[in-house]
Amino acid sequence: MLPVKLKILFLCTGNSCRSQMAEGWARALKSDAIETYSAGIETHGLNPNAVKVMAEAGVDISGHRSKNVSELADAPLDYVITVCGHANESCPLWLGRKTKVIHVGFDDPPQLAKSAKTDEEALNHYRRVRDEIAAFVRTLPESLPEES
Repeated sequence: MLPVKLKILFLCTGNSCRSQMAEGWARALKSDAIETYSAGIETHGLNPNAVKVMAEAGVDISGHRSKNVSELADAPLDYVITVCGHANESCPLWLGRKTKVIHVGFDDPPQLAKSAKTDEEALNHYRRVRDEIAAFVRTLPESLPEES
């Protein structure tokens, strides 16, 4: 009998960067234990710099697409992990019915990159957040609070 995988949604504002990176890392590192999804409160399209820095780390997210959380309204999720403050504040109530919602915030690379003087400096913001997300995903699912 196959072990039951936890169903986890990474939720962000636009499903363009942080939640996409988290989904990519979870698929790459934890596909034996986690069935992973990502979505946004809105859809902003896939961020090309997120794709670039994930590829540098050996994780291909170029085939992902930006999804609205409403597309997952019927998904039987175990956890929703909000990765930005806006998503945490705006998490749809239907997600909380049987789903445990936790918040693990990460800085917003596109916002940080606005003040960068060079492309390399901008990418370094993406790389730092990418690595922080990878470190968090490596702790899953053990670091998640018990389901109630």
